[in-house]
Amino acid sequence: MGRYILRRLLQMIPVVIGATFLIYAMNFALPGDPVAALGGERPLPEEQQQQIRDRYNLDDPLPIQYAKYMGNVVQGDLGESLAVRRGSDVSDIIADTWPVTARLAIVAFAFEIVIGIGAGVVAALRRGSFLDNLVRGSTILIVSIPIFVIGLVAQIVFGVRLGWFPVAGTGDGWISYIMPGFVLAAISLAYLSRITRNSLMENLRADYVRTATAKGMTRRRVVGRHALRNSLIPVVTFLAFDLGTLLSGTIVTEGIFNLNGIGGVAFDAIRQQDGTVVVGIVTMFVLIYVFANLAVDILYAALDPRIRYD
Repeated sequence: MGRYILRRLLQMIPVVIGATFLIYAMNFALPGDPVAALGGERPLPEEQQQQIRDRYNLDDPLPIQYAKYMGNVVQGDLGESLAVRRGSDVSDIIADTWPVTARLAIVAFAFEIVIGIGAGVVAALRRGSFLDNLVRGSTILIVSIPIFVIGLVAQIVFGVRLGWFPVAGTGDGWISYIMPGFVLAAISLAYLSRITRNSLMENLRADYVRTATAKGMTRRRVVGRHALRNSLIPVVTFLAFDLGTLLSGTIVTEGIFNLNGIGGVAFDAIRQQDGTVVVGIVTMFVLIYVFANLAVDILYAALDPRIRYD
């Protein structure tokens, strides 16, 4: 197992380099001059513009810029903001806004696991029933609606008319994250419920389930200890890949509910062409994503003892 983890860590290096270089190159290719845009309608003096370009290495070729950036990242320096919070360290900006995004992602992940897996299990165990048809119909409806529409409807129904949850902001603590967390997780939990349903139904038809039933095991034990455990392998895979979807979805969700998290900062950075902030946030997301996938690969061994990492 130790050799496998080391090998996977080494495999992460080209993934991180490739992803960060891609976003760096895309930012480099954007039209316009971010330094000239800082002055708005009153351009900065040419000398001041040149000082900014020299400070942020903006006149260097793309490979040189990227090499210097990654050299700083290895030392824990994500650079300085050029426009969003001019002169502030990107790591400080992330540290200030990360708690909001982390709470939102935790609530969304909880909704996804509890409702998504729970609905899938119920639908699989009651195949062809009203509950099964309700789950399948609801998931089709949810995935057909854009996330911003789901957010606006949730605000109007549960926030304005019923008054159950705050419409915007984080002033009410964790309760402020319930509605945006559900909106962020809505599409993902719909997919997750269908994956869980299909996987569990397939395992319920497997030979080992019939054998366990023939030996006198109760249905609860057969489902809980055997069928459901094997059914969770594709579910865990989806959850790992979906982490990236949740993180990118925070940009829209935080905008709808006026949450001052990383998503809002990323949107402002893109709009203001603050490439340092954009690349810094993407770098953090990439690291979270690859380590989450490593954790999932290790979890496979616990879910299915047949899997070996020799």
